[in-house]
Parts: sequence; C-alpha cells; structure tokens
Amino acid sequence: MEIKVLKDIFASNESRAEEIRTLLKEKKVYMIDLMSSPGSGKTTLLDRIIGSLKNRYRIAVIEGDIETTRDAEKLAGHDIPIIQIETSLFGGDCHLESSWIRKCLDGFDLDALDLVIIENIGNLVCPAEFELGDDERIVVLSVTEGEDKPVKYPLMFNSSHTLLLNKIDLLPHLDYDVNEVMENVKRANPKMTVFRTSAKSGEGIDEFVAHLAGNIEKKKRAR
Repeated sequence: MEIKVLKDIFASNESRAEEIRTLLKEKKVYMIDLMSSPGSGKTTLLDRIIGSLKNRYRIAVIEGDIETTRDAEKLAGHDIPIIQIETSLFGGDCHLESSWIRKCLDGFDLDALDLVIIENIGNLVCPAEFELGDDERIVVLSVTEGEDKPVKYPLMFNSSHTLLLNKIDLLPHLDYDVNEVMENVKRANPKMTVFRTSAKSGEGIDEFVAHLAGNIEKKKRAR
C-alpha cells in the first residue's frame, strides 16, 4: 500500500512537471533548478549570477527553504520578482514539488520573463527525486564537502545536467583532490557539464553565465 502511495505521489508530481514544461515552452521562458547540500554557496552564487544577467534578461526567482526568508532577502536588492516557499508551513518537506512551482509561476507575468531560477532546499537526496519541469538541473558542490559526494549521492548527480564546483578559492587551504572528485563526477554522470566557480572571487562565473545565456537564447528561438 505504501509503495502504491509513493508511486501516486511521483506520478502526480511528474504530471504537473509536464504541464510546467509545456507552459514554459509556450512562453519561451528558461527555468533552472539549483540544488545542493546546505552551505555550498548557492545563494551567494545566485547573487553574482543575477547581477551579471539582469541587464540582459528579465529574471524571477522561486526561493525554497524549510524556515526563514533570509535567502530571498539577500536577493531582493536586485529588484526582481521573488516568491518564497517555506515548507515548514505544510510539514517541513526537504524538497520542492512541481505543484508548488506551478502556483508560483501563476504569480509571475511569464510574458515579461526570460529566466526563472529555482533555489531548491539544501539537500542532496530529496530534491533529486522530484521533477519540477525545469530546462536544466544544476547541482552545486563546494570543495569543503569532500570528493566522494557524487558517488554517495548518485541520483542527484546523474539526474543533473550541470555541476558548479564551488569555493575553489579555498583550494590552497584544503587537502582536496580535484582530480578525484572529477573522476567521481564522471562515474556518476559522464555527460555532466562542469564549471569551477568561486562566488567570493568571481572565478568561473563569466563562463557559467555565458553558458546560461546561450541556453536562454536557444529557448527563445525554439519553435
């Protein structure tokens, strides 16, 4: 009985995710789902990424947290539409679901947007299991987390399109083997696109922004 309930939950979530894909295709809006463990630097990265893109593209953010609006407040200075989801209000789930994303999209004027960014809840397990209808799943992995995360949490890495290996400015101060983590990434997902980034120094941000801009343009040209 429990297995059937879980199957029903995932089937319902996927159905709503497909609705979102159809809607965003019609509106030619690109959407990314940014995932990571807590403390990887997602919000600080977003702050830089939005700052680099907002003069070229119209951006909105869906901010997911179990508690507090701190991350949304940090991004509010960009004067872009932001909708906060606090899952503590309905059970404290450690992931976002497509039905919630659909309601958030209804709160935006999609005709006035080019890019929607979802900052998912900090967790390397649950968010990987729930499709949200996005165009690109991006996982952030900081160099302070250890080289084995891609093989310990394979679903997150093999279901994502892009990896941001973040906080690389700390490498001189850590016993961290970049070659080992890259081998583990390749084992989990040989097709994954990887960018090495530092939200603090800005290293790698321009390369990732160019990648994202290229995908936004492709979506806008698609028929």
